[in-house]
Amino acid sequence: MNKYLRNIIIKSFGIGILAFYFVSCSEILDQNPTDVISGPTFWKDQKDADLALSGVYSTLLSSTFNYRQVCWDILAGDANGSSGSAAFFNQYASGNIESTSGNIIQSVFSECYRTIYSCNFFLENIDRVNITADKKNVYKGEVFFIRALAYFTLTDFYGGVPLYTKTITISKAKVKQSTKAEVVAQVLADLEIAIANLPNTAYNGHAVKGSALALKAKVLLHNNQWQGAADAANQVIQDGKFSLSGNYKNIFLTLGQDNNKDILFSVRYLYPTVSSDQNSVLIRGYINPRVEFIDDFECIDGLPISTSPLYNPKNKKLNRDPRMLMTSRLLTDTVYNTSGNRVILSEITSNTGWVINKAVNVSVAAEILPNGTISQSKTPWSDDDWVLLRYSEVLLIYAEAKNEAGGPDVSVYNAINAIRARPGVNMPPIPTGLSKDQMRTRIMHERRVELGLEGKRYLDIRRWKTAETYIPTLKDPIGTPYKFDPGKHYLWPFPQSEIDINPNLVQNPGY
Repeated sequence: MNKYLRNIIIKSFGIGILAFYFVSCSEILDQNPTDVISGPTFWKDQKDADLALSGVYSTLLSSTFNYRQVCWDILAGDANGSSGSAAFFNQYASGNIESTSGNIIQSVFSECYRTIYSCNFFLENIDRVNITADKKNVYKGEVFFIRALAYFTLTDFYGGVPLYTKTITISKAKVKQSTKAEVVAQVLADLEIAIANLPNTAYNGHAVKGSALALKAKVLLHNNQWQGAADAANQVIQDGKFSLSGNYKNIFLTLGQDNNKDILFSVRYLYPTVSSDQNSVLIRGYINPRVEFIDDFECIDGLPISTSPLYNPKNKKLNRDPRMLMTSRLLTDTVYNTSGNRVILSEITSNTGWVINKAVNVSVAAEILPNGTISQSKTPWSDDDWVLLRYSEVLLIYAEAKNEAGGPDVSVYNAINAIRARPGVNMPPIPTGLSKDQMRTRIMHERRVELGLEGKRYLDIRRWKTAETYIPTLKDPIGTPYKFDPGKHYLWPFPQSEIDINPNLVQNPGY
């Protein structure tokens, strides 16, 4: 189906119907929906249901769920911030994370609760709509999936958080956080409802059964429930609705996202109605891949650069895993548009010599001026969807969970080698005869290079508890050592503004 048709329900009604842009969680919870949404003439028919559902999806158009997740890779040591708000992340990576830090510390918290509020309001009103029970259940399944995504994100960053499953007034919002286990239990309960009610089809812009199963597998993986994670991931694999794309780079670009079976869930854009500055920010070099990240890509013989005879330190691009150059490129590389003409990219910065190539379409990233250059003021916004769940991650979840549950059997090798053998990548299979520990190391590597600069790495090194050893080996662009205090940094602090409003909220340890 054409992208402009498949997005009509999610995007054509505009954004912000149920998205409330306020400073604090408590303030968000106290807001009433617009008069149109809450009035007696709404919640009547299919059109109202679609409009309300569009509002719920629109809350994902935020920095917590869009391409700005790449900034999390700065905290993981895979990138540096060069300009703009991305530069602040160098400070966070240096250990300067406090309850008053603002920026991402505040935005993840408030944006997730904005989504949760919208989900709760939808679920409390959808039964008023005159549509079939089956369709109503599908709508509920989508919203339970989105609420699960928001609460899971909160647990990954803050641990236990206040748990609200109904819209409430500000006086009732002042509650102590539930434990992380309690919130995760609610997430899994929401996902079971979603799995039971969503259609078992390929992804079409709305959450489907495979989306919910993949998120369930990820939630269980992040909470060390190995067998459950493997089982959920394997169900996605066995259902056969999704598969690896033969064009790695196009998974992240509009031109390759329509009916792409590698995508299980994404944040949707449609230019010019709903667009982002993804191309503008990434092409400008505001976020730069670090050399440590580049060096982790193997040579085409499957060996690391430290042992491969194919490695040329004078030309790091030669004979490397193709995903390296589909993820990053040298600042000095010559760039061509789709017509084969050279594009001279101006006003680009990099403090590592590398810039991001994944999720960047140089050919449409800017208006080309007569002299062949581009100007920041001429850079249009884009509608590349930001992919949150994809099939290769499901395979990696399965491989990791299966290995942790019982060791590296044939299915673990098959999952990893399928990713490596994908057309356009064609990397050799991993060595046989690995121990459980050796396989774990291979999976960690494969996640880094396959999911590189997608915002996954920071959460990975925290759940693996390797952040405390890896992060202190790094320095920021001006030579300041990075810091990671295991006594506090595995969780973020609750924003001080939330502590001030909610006296029952207990700050996380160390802050």
